[in-house]
Amino acid sequence: MNDETVRAHLTIHAPVEQVFATLADPTTHGSIDGTGWVQEAVDTAPLSEVGQVFRMGMYHPNHPDGDYEVANQVHVFESPDLIGWRPGTYEDGELTFGGWTWHYELRPIGQTETAATQIYAWSAVQPHVREYIDFPPFAPDHLSNSLIHLAGLLGVQT
Repeated sequence: MNDETVRAHLTIHAPVEQVFATLADPTTHGSIDGTGWVQEAVDTAPLSEVGQVFRMGMYHPNHPDGDYEVANQVHVFESPDLIGWRPGTYEDGELTFGGWTWHYELRPIGQTETAATQIYAWSAVQPHVREYIDFPPFAPDHLSNSLIHLAGLLGVQT
């Protein structure tokens, strides 16, 4: 972990196109996430371009409502190498962002393996948000566990 970024790496025994397609499918995100916060996809269409917004049902015991919804906007989409989004919410009909991002870098290793890196960054989080959320807001092994869950969804062992 460096100042405002955490990363995890894993070699996944699946072709890069298959790994990318799984990440581009919002219906898989709840199974990839290991915190239990990500629930079901509200918008189930596959991610396909920068600017696309997809909503996810969420749960966190410290959230004022417990259950809530995020609206993620795809900020990088370069199939099959890069995919990432920035979580936000609709406030007064306008999409606003918290300042953190999720990002995956994928590199093929031959025809049947993928070097996967998951990155969580929070450098754009405003001071007033940092007053009530500690960053990163999850345990250090969360990203590694998420990559293991991703591999499991693909039916492969790491």
